[in-house]
Amino acid sequence: MRVRFAPAPTGFLHVGGARTALFNWLLARQSGGTFVLRIEDTDRARSSEAMTDAILSGLEWLGIDWDEGPLFQSDRVGEHTAAGRRLLAAGLAYRDFSTPDELARDRANIAALAGEATRAARRRAEALAPGEAEERAEAGEPHAVRFLVPEGSTDWEDAVHGRMRFRNRDIDDLVILRADGSPTYNLAVVCDDAHARIDMVLRGDDHLSNTPKQILLARALGFPVPRFGHVPLILGRDGKRLSKRHGATDIAEYRRDILPEAMVNFLALLGWSPGDDREVMELDEIVRRFSLKRILRKGSVFDADKLAWLNGRHLSRMDLARLGSLVKAQLPQAPDATIKDRPGWYEGLLDLLRTRARSLDALARNVSLYLPGEIAYEPAAVRKHWKRRAQVGEYLDALRRRLEGCEWHPEPLERALRDLAEELEVGAGRLIHPLRVALTGQAVSPGIFDVLYYLGRDLSLDRIGRALETVAAEEADPAQGDQAAAAPGGR
Repeated sequence: MRVRFAPAPTGFLHVGGARTALFNWLLARQSGGTFVLRIEDTDRARSSEAMTDAILSGLEWLGIDWDEGPLFQSDRVGEHTAAGRRLLAAGLAYRDFSTPDELARDRANIAALAGEATRAARRRAEALAPGEAEERAEAGEPHAVRFLVPEGSTDWEDAVHGRMRFRNRDIDDLVILRADGSPTYNLAVVCDDAHARIDMVLRGDDHLSNTPKQILLARALGFPVPRFGHVPLILGRDGKRLSKRHGATDIAEYRRDILPEAMVNFLALLGWSPGDDREVMELDEIVRRFSLKRILRKGSVFDADKLAWLNGRHLSRMDLARLGSLVKAQLPQAPDATIKDRPGWYEGLLDLLRTRARSLDALARNVSLYLPGEIAYEPAAVRKHWKRRAQVGEYLDALRRRLEGCEWHPEPLERALRDLAEELEVGAGRLIHPLRVALTGQAVSPGIFDVLYYLGRDLSLDRIGRALETVAAEEADPAQGDQAAAAPGGR
């Protein structure tokens, strides 16, 4: 199977385009076929090399490689124009000398008729005297060339929707060559698909109205007609077509937070079902299970929460060495010194923290809490667990003195804390919760004894000391409580 992805470099690689690329790539990889990448850059005013690079970078990040290309549509403009001229010479197209005012009236009439074809340009062309169109063209009068849509209907068996039929009388004669001689989208696409021997065109539902036009053009030019399939559009939670108002639609905006394998997993499930309830899948399994028959006929909702959940699942199962490299790139400071002093520390910390993480950015922020530097106390955590300041100060001071001489491993640290709780005749939680805020600035963290262990003796005792200073300052001046809660702590 020869398939293609043909983005226009007038914007970044958006979610819908990435899904189209992925579905075509999956078809090619499953069938042992060819995935062709074509850049449709004939809109020179809006196309840019930067956008092309962004599209290629997005595909590479997702792991979508191409077998042929990237081909550039602009390289074949001469062939597109020649094809339009052949249709004109064969009587399958005609010259249109309509004025801007006439075209404006045509558009208004089409809008008033709810999109029905008016064929006004054809009637004006037919009203010309024999030979008049050729004479005006030879005299250099600007004109477009329109394809003469035949009578009847255009049918095809859509790979997703089944049998489709368009009445040709509802299709206006489409411009194939503009007044400046440049080819239009539909003519260029038909020529390029034939040149690349594309036999399957899988794309979004927004191209449905283009398909009968492209089938008619391919037949008129004597080209093989590829098979077509149209995937329902991706929707926002409000049921409307996904757009910027629903959040990020540019794939590049997810690269800091989301793993590429999680994004591929998510995109695959936007409009396709594997046939069972399984959702977390690696790429090789998606390739193996993908089929046109299981592409859904209704639009799929872009659920950011589900993407985050899938990302968390992939984070929890990926190779620690690769994860460590990705996280390290986002840390404000490299943990190299700590890694050197404590072999296995970094991998163990990642394994501990990733079970709660749903994004790379959040995981990196959590890792940074275990590196030397200041932390910020969450106001809600302070209000909840440092409410009785005098008592909290007493507990933290006792903990610091008890932990100073403790062997620094989770088990002896736990024994020390629980022994202290018994001596103070309080539940262990009365010590653990204030200690967690002192160490991390947060109300929620992994187990407190793991937190102590991965922070290490010096950093843990330093942060307890800083917390004691903060609590004492708040006790002396309660009005400063909220300010102190938001202030950085630790060293």
